[in-house]
Amino acid sequence: MSEHDQHPSQPVDDVPQEAWSGVHRGPLRAGEWVRLVDGKGRKHNFALEAGKRFFSNRGHLDHDELIGREEGFTVTTSGGGDYLVFRPLLSEFVVSMPRGAAVIYPKDAAQIVAMADIFPGARVVEAGVGSGALTCSLLRAVGPQGRVSSYERREEFAEVARRNVDQFFSAPEGSSHPAWTLTLGDLAEALPASGERCDRIILDMLAPWECLSAAADALVPGGIVCAYVATTTQLSRFVETVRAHGGFTEPHAWESLVRDWHVEGLAVRPDHKMIGHTAFLVTARRMAPGERPPRKTRRPAPGAYGPDYTGPRPPDVPQEPVAPADE
Repeated sequence: MSEHDQHPSQPVDDVPQEAWSGVHRGPLRAGEWVRLVDGKGRKHNFALEAGKRFFSNRGHLDHDELIGREEGFTVTTSGGGDYLVFRPLLSEFVVSMPRGAAVIYPKDAAQIVAMADIFPGARVVEAGVGSGALTCSLLRAVGPQGRVSSYERREEFAEVARRNVDQFFSAPEGSSHPAWTLTLGDLAEALPASGERCDRIILDMLAPWECLSAAADALVPGGIVCAYVATTTQLSRFVETVRAHGGFTEPHAWESLVRDWHVEGLAVRPDHKMIGHTAFLVTARRMAPGERPPRKTRRPAPGAYGPDYTGPRPPDVPQEPVAPADE
């Protein structure tokens, strides 16, 4: 055994609970989630429970064989199957946790945290909460001194999200992350009624443009609104609604694609599978009260706002006349 393989003699302290990171160090404990991965990359995620047994097509193993050991080891089942054992990362937890609604994939959650500039201590509003995947990333980014206010219309989604968030952050029974509040209701009505002011607003819903006025009133000057939409029609409607509002900077819209690579000796090539389109992201910054952004110097493409266009229209773009029909 090399010196690099030897474990340090000093015990490893766990991450303090008051950090609310969702990360643990040291020996595996009952109640924690673990992630088992076999030689073919098949994954199993489950919570450790003393006296319980894990079953797969390669046999079984007892949870007690895992509890008390440092993560990063290989375990063999009764049928000779070998599995790597680690605690799941946040990006691994969210794609395997129980779902109510579809989750925001890690690639998009990372873009939201970075491009919406979610910072420690930030006051963030989220609507809707889905299954809690993005909520976990937001809470980790703002920290216990920040605030994440999540709004969800459907009670069944809210309950799934609450369980997932509490599970990830190892919240003591009967409590939750101190920076998190979950409200059952429509953001367009509930946010104005709350009188809450915030630094960032994340809109993950079918019609985010319906909440833009409420978002504009709640955001501080310089704050950011970020929308997560799945289709081009939603993308167009939201961007044009932001432009027509007049109190935001020019919207920035994009998507991200992730492609793994196969690397084996001289066989280096793109993988056959990739995470392609999941959603579009749009961000814009709130102007100070009464202020408007400079007019765009670049004219719209011919026909962009032609007779067939029926959506919101920027205030400085006139209605194009309908071309006469050919006789």
